[in-house]
Amino acid sequence: MKKPLLAVKDIVQITGITSRTLHYYDRIDLFKPTHLTEKGYRLYDRSSLEKLQTILFLKELDFSLKEIADILKLTRQEQKQLLKKQSQTLLSKKQRLETIMVALEEYVSGKDISHLEIFNSSSVVPLKEQYANEARFIYGETEAYKVFNETLDKLSPDEKEERFQSMEEVFKQIASCVDPHPSSDEVQRLIEEWKKNLMQFMPCDTELLACIADTYKFDARFNNYFNQYGNENLADFLHSAIMHHISQS
Repeated sequence: MKKPLLAVKDIVQITGITSRTLHYYDRIDLFKPTHLTEKGYRLYDRSSLEKLQTILFLKELDFSLKEIADILKLTRQEQKQLLKKQSQTLLSKKQRLETIMVALEEYVSGKDISHLEIFNSSSVVPLKEQYANEARFIYGETEAYKVFNETLDKLSPDEKEERFQSMEEVFKQIASCVDPHPSSDEVQRLIEEWKKNLMQFMPCDTELLACIADTYKFDARFNNYFNQYGNENLADFLHSAIMHHISQS
C-alpha cells in the first residue's frame, strides 16, 4: 500500500508546530518537503516525520538551527558523542538556574543583595569581589585599607565569618533599640562596640569613621542592606549616631 503524503496542515496537526515554522525550515534547507504540487503546495511523506521530530528534539536540547543542520549530517555514533557533551552543558545550566532561583527567592524574601550567592559561575565578578574591588579602587592608597587587607589575609574563612556576624549583630541591636535617639547612652554604647569591631580590621580615626558614616547614608546599597533589619531609616540613624560619637571624641 502506498504511503500517503502529508500536507502542511497535517504536519501542523501532528506535531503542533506552525506552518510558518515549516516554511522557514524549508527556506533554510533544514527540512524540505518530499514533493511539491503543481500549485506549489508542500507535501511530506510519513518517513520524513522522523527527521522533523529529531529536529524538534535537538531544538529542545538548546541547539541552534545551524547546529542542528550540522548534527543531522553526522553519523548516529557521532551524534551520540556530541549529545553526551550537550548533556553536561545542560546540567551546568540546570545548576546555574537553580542557583539563580535560590537567589531570587532570598532577594524577594528580603535578603540583601550583598549576601546573595550570584555571579559565582558567570563572567560577571561575584558581588563580594565587586565590593572588594570597589573598596580597593576608592581606598586602596590609604594606610587603613592596607592594614584591613593584611588583617583579612591572616584570618581563616571561619574567623572572617565570625567577625562579620559580630558586626551584623551590632546592627540588629541598634535597629531594635528601645530609645531610638542617636545620642542615647544605649545607642552610643552600641556604636562604640561597632567601632571596636572595625578596629579589629584596621585603625579608625575620626576622618575614616565619618567617611564610613557618609557611605552608610548616601550609598543606596547600604540603605538596602540595612533595610533587612526591619528599620527603613537605619542608614540615616547610623550616620547620625556615628557623627555624634565623633563629636564627643
